[in-house]
Amino acid sequence: MIINIAMITLPQFQSLGVPQRMEVENCTAKTEFFLLGFSDHPELQSVLFAVFFFIYSVTLMWNLGMILLITISSYLHVPMYFFLCILSFIDSCSSSVIAPKLLVDLLSDKKTISYNGCATQFYFCCSFIDMESFLLAAMAYDRYIAICNPLLYTVIMSKRICCQFAIGAFLGGTMSSIIHTTNTFHLSFCSKEINHFFCDISPLLSLSCTDTYIHDIVLVVFASLVETICLLMGLLSYVCIIAAILKTGSAEGRRKGFSTCASHLTVVTIYHGTLIFIYLRPSTGHSLDMDKVTSVFYTLIIPMLNPLIYSLRNKDVKNAFRKLISQQLLS
Repeated sequence: MIINIAMITLPQFQSLGVPQRMEVENCTAKTEFFLLGFSDHPELQSVLFAVFFFIYSVTLMWNLGMILLITISSYLHVPMYFFLCILSFIDSCSSSVIAPKLLVDLLSDKKTISYNGCATQFYFCCSFIDMESFLLAAMAYDRYIAICNPLLYTVIMSKRICCQFAIGAFLGGTMSSIIHTTNTFHLSFCSKEINHFFCDISPLLSLSCTDTYIHDIVLVVFASLVETICLLMGLLSYVCIIAAILKTGSAEGRRKGFSTCASHLTVVTIYHGTLIFIYLRPSTGHSLDMDKVTSVFYTLIIPMLNPLIYSLRNKDVKNAFRKLISQQLLS
């Protein structure tokens, strides 16, 4: 008997056992997502726009200003400030991946992002997060050499070694991001609504209509691997630094030693503490709303704070800034 396919209705399709395949196809046919963001507080949209616009403006101003200052000031052309210049570049880029879209959404009724746009934002966000983790580890090693082996500092931390550390940070962040992006966007999504203000891994996994157990394992393994490598390198460096400082005979020497690494240690503690809280905490009682608030901190506030912490606690940066201002006034 010949069946006229055009005359078969949806119930008849269900009787033929087709709905499961249709459901999967519908799950994968997403062309855009809706970012819910902070839409549960519509009365605060204007206030949030003003706050985030201020944070983003200060972030760009301070980070780009730090890059310009380090580039212009010849006596800041040492490894520590080479890494700080790269850190400012990464912070500017990571903030720019998130903030412009967030600001547009706060003024828009339709908070959509295309599938490819979401994947691109996710990829660059992961890249810059892991790049910063690797770079902070390299900066900890730099402080270790400067304090524990100052006579050989310029030999060990040569331009070639510094460039290798920087390239390693970029490659490490890129490879980790490729793994996370492939792992996440290989899934089928049954909903378009992302309960976040950007495409992050936790809210995306929560939209999947397939089992995410393996994907959760991949996330934890690779996130733990990056954090373990970076934290171990940082902790070992600072254990040696503190031991060397405590051996210093004078109180003034100890004060200078702790002052040298205090800014970097502050940045490392805040940054890694926030990432561990979001990505490596137990899934029990996991709240996406709490993740949104915490994500504001590490995607927008920390990139703004980093140059402030380094400049306000760093005598060389303040002197370079004063000298630059004096030269401009005299000219």
